[in-house]
Amino acid sequence: MASLIEGQARPIRLADIAKAAGVSHGTASNVFSRPEIVRAEVRERVKAVAEAMGYAGPDPKGRLLRAGKVNAIGVGTTEPLSYFFEDPFARVMMAGISEACDATGAGIALVSAANQEKLAWNIQSALVDGFILFCIEGGSRLVDLTRERRLPFVALELGFEDETVSAIGVDNVAGASLAARHLAELGHRSFAVLSLAFADGRTGFATPEIVRSALYTGTRDRLAGYFEELSRFGIDTAKIPVYETENEEKSTKAGLEAIFAGSERPSAILAMSDQMALIAIEWLTARGLRVPEDVSIVGFDGVPDGALCDPPLTTIAQPITEIGRRAARMILDYDGTVRRETMGVKLVVRASTGPRRKAEQSQAVQHPSYR
Repeated sequence: MASLIEGQARPIRLADIAKAAGVSHGTASNVFSRPEIVRAEVRERVKAVAEAMGYAGPDPKGRLLRAGKVNAIGVGTTEPLSYFFEDPFARVMMAGISEACDATGAGIALVSAANQEKLAWNIQSALVDGFILFCIEGGSRLVDLTRERRLPFVALELGFEDETVSAIGVDNVAGASLAARHLAELGHRSFAVLSLAFADGRTGFATPEIVRSALYTGTRDRLAGYFEELSRFGIDTAKIPVYETENEEKSTKAGLEAIFAGSERPSAILAMSDQMALIAIEWLTARGLRVPEDVSIVGFDGVPDGALCDPPLTTIAQPITEIGRRAARMILDYDGTVRRETMGVKLVVRASTGPRRKAEQSQAVQHPSYR
């Protein structure tokens, strides 16, 4: 017997196997879906016929369509797929999502929206029951395409201002205020900010106009938190350089080069992600600047890597794993309700921050290689 019925150009179907094996369609179906309820001799006969006819088994798509549920969550991002494996924040978030999925036996499909030409196809073709969307701010096309699927979705960022979108995030203003207050109370008065993006496709020093027109409101809120707190200490925030990065090595190092090429070297850096803070520690150390003796650094995220670097990183810790768990549960237990949750953050003080040195000490120590 061939893999196609003679004289026909269609694949072998389960009904063909049942007929050839002399059993009912239901019995043949049970052989592949619930073999434990079929007598051994019948089970073996049906499998032998299926193998001889080249039948690979029931089409899972048909079963899923009949059930109306695939028991899988799509995790979408505007970043390349490598983001899920390389970014420390994404890795921890995925651990929380995976934990919730493991508890119910649900699967996970990673959906990259980095390639705009394939974005619609990636979203429309994913076999999932709903989506968790990373990097939602500014991703209006990603949201629109997800809505077209008519599936539930949740954004991992409260900065998306559409109140009809379920979202989980943190209070960015409050977290940034904690970081700025910590450094100001240590006596620091000269600051620089390594910023996340205010809009897509741009890096460099951010002007007040760029900040006011920010597409990414989470970034804007973190900067507002920094500046509001520092203003309370009498610091002129208009003089604080803010360098917009893509939260990766190349643009972060370019930002550090630009900041430290200025006439006044900052004694403290506020980094809007742990990723940037860790890159900054490495960059400063390579140029003979000590952390925190010469420059103090505070990150924002609370990823495990921060506790392992040298020196360990002071940071604003988000409950990343719990955010991932809750996002997954929103999809797995979806009941049509829009939910928007704000979760708390905390300051974790480690060795990357310390008191500002006295002015005369700062002037006495020179590091000509830092530029």
